[in-house]
Amino acid sequence: MFSKIFPKIHAEGYKFLVISGIITIVFYSFSNFLGLISLVLTIWVYYFFRDPDRVIIDDNNYLVSPADGEIIKVEEVDGPKELGLENKKFNKISVFMNVFDCHVNRTPCAGKIEEILYKPGTFVNASLDKASEDNERNYFKIKDTDNNDIIVVQIAGLVARRIVCESNKDQDLKQGDRIGMIRFGSRADVYYENYQPLVKVGQKAISGETLLAKK
Repeated sequence: MFSKIFPKIHAEGYKFLVISGIITIVFYSFSNFLGLISLVLTIWVYYFFRDPDRVIIDDNNYLVSPADGEIIKVEEVDGPKELGLENKKFNKISVFMNVFDCHVNRTPCAGKIEEILYKPGTFVNASLDKASEDNERNYFKIKDTDNNDIIVVQIAGLVARRIVCESNKDQDLKQGDRIGMIRFGSRADVYYENYQPLVKVGQKAISGETLLAKK
């Protein structure tokens, strides 16, 4: 029960928590009102960087969500040109993370990371279609246990200003393993083949737990 109310936080959050805590103390020293506002923001910082454990299905017949948030796209598209896959058809599911969602990202499947590619870009609203091509983003190309290409893309948003990658090329992953996070509002795209989608637009997803697609 305690861990649900006070979950552990991601390492990226400690410095922000310290900074916001110091600001709160300073503000309280001359204004209770400003101190209260700062305290609320400090609590929000803590919960933004929360990194709760998740119950992973650990089943190679499914893809799980890489992020907490709202499903905003379920469609068939060309693969990412950045990875040389523009002539190959994929299904794509996009998950939009608002500033109240947990922002730790996880791998949808077990497999091996074949490639990681970072692309600088702009910071338009991550819910817009052009965010997949224009925003700062980080690509993971993963081979699942049946040799399918699974692509996970971390996309920075309007407020987000840093993508954190915590994985390496040639790393072997178990389904639901943490692969990184994005700070302050963003989006995750999953490109996949040979799976059938199980979710629809508007549905809420939980990273590592919500089943996105099935073989």
